[in-house]
Amino acid sequence: MSASPNSTSAPPEAGGEHTPNPRRGIYLLPNLLTTGTLFSGFYAIVAAIDKHFAPAGMAVFIAMIFDSLDGRIARLTHTETAFGKEYDSLSDMVAFGLAPAIVAYQWGVVRIAEYGRAWGRFGWLACFFYAASAALRLARFNVRTTVVDKRYFEGLPSPSAAATVAGFIWLSSQWHEPGLTGLIIAFTVTALAGALMVSRFSYFSFKKINLEGPVRFIYLLLVLLAIVLIASDPSLLLLAIFGIYALSAPIVWIWRRFRRRRRPFRERRG
Repeated sequence: MSASPNSTSAPPEAGGEHTPNPRRGIYLLPNLLTTGTLFSGFYAIVAAIDKHFAPAGMAVFIAMIFDSLDGRIARLTHTETAFGKEYDSLSDMVAFGLAPAIVAYQWGVVRIAEYGRAWGRFGWLACFFYAASAALRLARFNVRTTVVDKRYFEGLPSPSAAATVAGFIWLSSQWHEPGLTGLIIAFTVTALAGALMVSRFSYFSFKKINLEGPVRFIYLLLVLLAIVLIASDPSLLLLAIFGIYALSAPIVWIWRRFRRRRRPFRERRG
């Protein structure tokens, strides 16, 4: 049967196989959502430069909403492309790598430098370490995405790390004079979030949770309760949620090692 005149297949080669044409276009909706991630990260940077730290922190969380939607929409509509994957990764670097680092830098480096040049260096090095860790985390994710267990993330995901840093700065923006202790905590949180991103700790990914199937009524009530609590004090509750998630993997790792060490001791006593 001859090929249709409108067929997009390439002519057969010597071996008799057809070489498929690569897609030249891009899909609007998922890439528009990815652009929303990029814009939110850009806005967070601009807001931090203008000393508007609460809106800067909010923008990082808005970027997370766009980032969670673009991949899901692409999968549901079967519009996943190599272009979309690369665009998403670059947008994530801006929104979850550079933006939180610059927000933290703008909020605290000038203040902490007043206590000495060494403290100033500590501040900007912590911010750079976070940005570099985000780049390494995203690169590792891209090259290992086909070989890792989908149920877990290797290292803290960059959106969660960004939420931890942005949530802390958003909450801390209410402090007019945080003092040296508050500034040290802020930059320690930033550096720790960076270290957790490049760690080997396993974080539950929530990817196996079926959001499209039926759920128990109690789960719906818990979601509604969480929304109400977050709305009552968003900066505090969001920081608590993502801070607990960031610390969950190290705590589980320590607990498992503790149990392994106690087991031989119990066997010897027995």
